Amino acid sequence: MWKYYALLSAFFAALTAILAKLGLREVGGNIATAIRTIVILFLAWGIVIARGQIRDVGEISRSSLLFLVASGLTTGLSWVFYFKAMETGNVSHVAAIDKLSLAITIGLAALFLKETVDLTTILGAAMIVVGTFVIAQH
Repeated sequence: MWKYYALLSAFFAALTAILAKLGLREVGGNIATAIRTIVILFLAWGIVIARGQIRDVGEISRSSLLFLVASGLTTGLSWVFYFKAMETGNVSHVAAIDKLSLAITIGLAALFLKETVDLTTILGAAMIVVGTFVIAQH
């Protein structure tokens, strides 16, 4: 089932890039990020409330909370820089470079999470890196 969710995530991420670029025609990247964040805030908490999971919030450990807050900060920084790049760059080039995050994630997952990285994964990541540079040079 996770593969279907991942495909939906990729589809909506692609749609997000197109819609964001259209939205940036008359709005700066910081305002766009702030508006997007408010929408996500209401969507995410709406889902939590609708699914009756609000009581689970009090059970989050300090460690998990710390990591989730750090993840939120890095997500915010990612969005700020993404929108700054989108203000002046072609969406296809910005999105391609942004997807280098996959290759970086593979390396960080191996380093910090001790995930096993096989030759196929390394080759796939290398192709992503090469493909990104080919697209970005255009």
